[in-house]
Amino acid sequence: MTTKKQIQDFIVLNNKKINSDYFELELKAPVKLPEIFPAQFIEIHIENAKDTFLRRPISIHDIDYDKNTITLLIQIKGEGTKTLSKIEKDASLNIIYPLGNSFSIPDKKEKVLLVGGGCGSAPLLFLAKYLFNKNIIPYILIGGKSENDILKIENFGEYGNVFITTEDGSLGFKGIVTEHPLLKKEVEKHNISKIYTCGPEPMMKAIAKIANKNNIACEASLENMMACGIGACLCCVVETTSGNQRVCCDGPVFDVKNLKGWE
Repeated sequence: MTTKKQIQDFIVLNNKKINSDYFELELKAPVKLPEIFPAQFIEIHIENAKDTFLRRPISIHDIDYDKNTITLLIQIKGEGTKTLSKIEKDASLNIIYPLGNSFSIPDKKEKVLLVGGGCGSAPLLFLAKYLFNKNIIPYILIGGKSENDILKIENFGEYGNVFITTEDGSLGFKGIVTEHPLLKKEVEKHNISKIYTCGPEPMMKAIAKIANKNNIACEASLENMMACGIGACLCCVVETTSGNQRVCCDGPVFDVKNLKGWE
């Protein structure tokens, strides 16, 4: 599922601080939004950021077609996102969107599991909402180093059955996501037939191995560095069974069985 990309100036409706590391931007489109699919992303131009010359790729966290808005959940990692975290209401942001492919949509009878780590949970909220609106209630497993990395759980709870894990035990199950009983022991019990994941690569690779071991289909949304977002710079190339592919336009979503080194 793809939509023709556009370049437009969006208006900042709200800049909400989640905690010291994360913030949320609600942006209003100047024209009616096209249909956008889970895991698609935007490339955003950040003005007045020192040493930030290229656009930054950001996952689409949520869509409100009635309000004509896109919501972004962003982690402060460098100069660009730090500058973006300070943007004021009514400011203008130039955006290229929607970019990339999307997660596939399962059959209504399938039981699916969404697994996110840290800011990798951002595109999974839109996916959970999308599935819910198609009468598919997913299991959702969100992990982080501490409770500071567990974001928007109340929103996820509107669309599925939520499980939480933190490495320090500050919230939910203590351990990494792949140690949670839902993945370690209960995959077969819940008849899960498909896993969708986004987050740190080591986490996604570990989930891919569990999926392959249990003969469960698995799709991963990769977070490779994407300098251009349109396939020109080749910064985001990943090795697949079909040769090198560009995450920004051939992905970001890949069937894990097609990714080399993810067996």
